[in-house]
Amino acid sequence: MKSQEFKMLIFGVGPIYVITCLILTIAGICLHLNGYIYQGELSQGKIFFIIAGIFMIILGICLWIQAVIVQKINKKVTEKKLITTGVYSIVRNPVYSAFTIIFTGLLLFTANYILLILPFVFWAFLTILMKNTEEKWLKNEFGEEYEIYLKQVNRVIPWIKRK
Repeated sequence: MKSQEFKMLIFGVGPIYVITCLILTIAGICLHLNGYIYQGELSQGKIFFIIAGIFMIILGICLWIQAVIVQKINKKVTEKKLITTGVYSIVRNPVYSAFTIIFTGLLLFTANYILLILPFVFWAFLTILMKNTEEKWLKNEFGEEYEIYLKQVNRVIPWIKRK
């Protein structure tokens, strides 16, 4: 039986996660550009970081488009349907993953390996947020169907579905 104790906003933890990660990304880039984090800057091979950054930004945008527009996430949320197909078959939270990938891409432009600690911070932050909010709500809302999905698909890092 579904309890009314778990209430989830239509945007979930998204605004908290995205705004926090955006602020950290901008702060890291600004600190780098102003010379406060120069120790980790690479003098050679910057082009590879820039190419990787462009690739990651494009990948993140494509993932976001698949999750939001193609899969029609807003409609499914209002209809209270669990999506487990398409991009949701390779990652449980593709919208949040997309922002993580985009922010990582932006950080790569600095060619500063110290700033690459931030994506791990983003991952840990999202893991804590999800376990304590949305995942509890989804378990309550969808029961065994979500429990099975939880065991088969990664939370943040897109990966082939586990059997």
